[in-house]
Amino acid sequence: MNFRKTLVNLIPGPLVRVFAAPYVAGDSLEKALAAADKFHAEKKLDITLDILGEAETTESKVKAAVEVYYRALAALKNRPFCTLSIKPGHFGYYVSPAFCKANIEKFAKACQEAGRGLTVDMEDTDITDWTLQLYRELKPKYPILGTVLQSRLYRTEKDVESLAGVGAHIRNCIGIYNVPGTLAMTNKREMKENLLKLTRKLVAGGHYVAVATHDVEYIKKARAILEELKVPKNRCEFQMLLGVPRDSIQKELVDAGYTLRVYLPFAEDWRDSIAYLRRRLIESPTMVFLVLKNIFKRN
Repeated sequence: MNFRKTLVNLIPGPLVRVFAAPYVAGDSLEKALAAADKFHAEKKLDITLDILGEAETTESKVKAAVEVYYRALAALKNRPFCTLSIKPGHFGYYVSPAFCKANIEKFAKACQEAGRGLTVDMEDTDITDWTLQLYRELKPKYPILGTVLQSRLYRTEKDVESLAGVGAHIRNCIGIYNVPGTLAMTNKREMKENLLKLTRKLVAGGHYVAVATHDVEYIKKARAILEELKVPKNRCEFQMLLGVPRDSIQKELVDAGYTLRVYLPFAEDWRDSIAYLRRRLIESPTMVFLVLKNIFKRN
């Protein structure tokens, strides 16, 4: 992982932007909406829009980011297949946790009134407790609210237990943030097996579960669990990232009546896109190979 991180950080930003651009929907809300419409019309895929950017440390940048989200919310009025995803760091946590909470609650209220699903993403482990506490406080008031749990973390099973009675809406994923080995698993198969274990636990707890993985083997295993437990298709879904080619399994799931939601990020500033893409490249050896292959083919 450290070697891969060093390698990825050596790739110049402009090259990251050019060769990994399929993983970002563009540099404007309008381009993101056009991509969302196309995916839904052509493949019957649902979407969650995410504006890239995090760890903002000034109120002005936070307010600018939040304003884009309000514009996105308004634009989704006639797009029932779209939800929104936000990050605490983007909504002002690193300016002030109280400022962030106020921003998120105000936006959650607006989404609730619009009937629009909203997911509070999980970021670095230094704010996991805060994010879950916020979620437990806000979910009863705003039922449209969801959040994210990461199967790589040793703590996550207890985090599921902490949501007892909440009726949570959970994106159950491996996670991509760099976590110390004392807090997280380092073996990918172990993380994926834990993803399945957490799927069972979330279902048993009465939560809505969104299984987020691109590993076809584990998608099929998760589907088998959902069918074994007779989970209604309106109580679960599958999620994938924009740009990862999984057309066959996506069609199979949609044809079987499951919701398949694509996480569709965009940024009005490409520096935010480059930071996001670097994290994805560090986490995924396959993406590193594809990007480097493209670089050498062009040069």
